[in-house]
Amino acid sequence: MTQHADRTAAQASAGADTRPAQPPAAQPTATRSTGRAGRKGQARPSLGGGTPAQDRELRSQGRETVRKLLEAGLVEFEERGFNGVRVDDVVHRAGISHGTFYLYFANKEDLFQALLRDALHDMEIVTGDFPVVTSDETGLKILRQWVRKFSATYTTHSTVLRTLSSANAPGELYAEGLQLFFRLTEAMTTGMTAAAEAAGRRQEHAELTAFACLMMLERVNFVISTEVQLPAEEMADRIADIMFAAFGLAV
Repeated sequence: MTQHADRTAAQASAGADTRPAQPPAAQPTATRSTGRAGRKGQARPSLGGGTPAQDRELRSQGRETVRKLLEAGLVEFEERGFNGVRVDDVVHRAGISHGTFYLYFANKEDLFQALLRDALHDMEIVTGDFPVVTSDETGLKILRQWVRKFSATYTTHSTVLRTLSSANAPGELYAEGLQLFFRLTEAMTTGMTAAAEAAGRRQEHAELTAFACLMMLERVNFVISTEVQLPAEEMADRIADIMFAAFGLAV
């Protein structure tokens, strides 16, 4: 960004924390792929702020400022798309000065990446929860439960995920989402074939089947998140049924 402000004055007015940073907490799998580790006691990865805040521990006032900027940014990205958003728009909606913004985020890309950390964190949990699906009613039931969980998580982060998948975000941010997509494909491949392989039945082209199923799952949730009137839970169950059939897991 080309806008710069008097950070000294802004720091005083914002009550920013300048104490030495504490050692970071142990970093979960999700934050390893998205940059800086989350801090101990921090509810959401994004609440640590962006690049300018990475070397200091934020007090409650600083975290509240970050929260306001994140919420304002999320609305702006939803309404304007990534390319249409300016820092001016975010600070105006948040009621926060430019100088204060730059204490916590380097630019709008940095703000979006903080929001993306939350989305990838939660989707990483969903990825790790993919079950081993057996070829019986129980297997179908747990698969339906997982698909519903995926859909609920997608809904929570729909603005960020849709922005990411619609090619509006910079390539380096898109690459982070793509890496998670491939990890989810791997988890799906393993979960959908483990029971069959244990019984001596090997799936042909299982990775391609998983990739196709995941593309279908993501696109349906993309459409639902744009307020197209579809029965979300019923759609989730239908997708699970299709996945079950695609891998030859007959009940």
